[in-house]
Amino acid sequence: MKNIVIAAGYATRLGELTKDFPKPLLTIGDNTILGRMLDDIDGIPDIDEHIIVTNHKFAPIFEEWLKTPAGAPCSGGKLMGVAGRWHKPVSIIDDGTDSNETRLGAVCDLLLAIEQLSNNKPSTGRFQDDLLVVAADNLLFFSFQDFVNFSKEKQSSCIMCHHQPSIEKLQRTGVVVLDDDCRVLNMEEKPKEPKSTWAVPPFYIYRAEDLDMVCHSVENGCGKDAPGNLAHYMVEHTVMHAWPMQGSSSELRFDIGSLDTYYEAVRRFS
Repeated sequence: MKNIVIAAGYATRLGELTKDFPKPLLTIGDNTILGRMLDDIDGIPDIDEHIIVTNHKFAPIFEEWLKTPAGAPCSGGKLMGVAGRWHKPVSIIDDGTDSNETRLGAVCDLLLAIEQLSNNKPSTGRFQDDLLVVAADNLLFFSFQDFVNFSKEKQSSCIMCHHQPSIEKLQRTGVVVLDDDCRVLNMEEKPKEPKSTWAVPPFYIYRAEDLDMVCHSVENGCGKDAPGNLAHYMVEHTVMHAWPMQGSSSELRFDIGSLDTYYEAVRRFS
């Protein structure tokens, strides 16, 4: 299983803080947002590689971060290097964009990663591994190991979900309806009238047998911008299950989407 980190956004809502610096590499205490996530995922036995998809503007910062010895300063003192920190190899894919206006969108960034992974399989010409796909801008307080175990148990591609009592927050995210076996019966993006309280965070597992469908999703009408667009498309075309996260949203993750939430994360979790 490959871990694909979608980190090609420009985080315009964080203003000057991320004008010339990637949000996933902002520091929280002695680690970065992304570093905390990789610390967990790297320990999952099924994972054999991490692939970070970023943009052309920020790719050199990610490359310097990965090549600098662990603990040594890099990127003008904003970061400490991490070379040798993780057991699984980590690589960077540059999606070629240099502005928010020209960004490819999360779905196309994932397709770019799959294409490059396929090109590295010259004997078959086809990439045949399962994928864990994660957004890189959340502090997480759970392990992805349980999510991987759930997907293996269900033998299907999977999303996550958690109870969200706030209607206002449900109207700003993906919302799913599940049956008793956690199969996804319906998914809506930013519904005006949510059909359940199951909200969907940006973490997914796409099994190898579904990758052909993933690869043809955009040409068949799937939206490009948000990673939830692909999950919505897949729910309508194949069997998907949702892993119910145990606990409230605030107990499970901290979404860093603005300057206020970043400084709150620094205050609370440093």
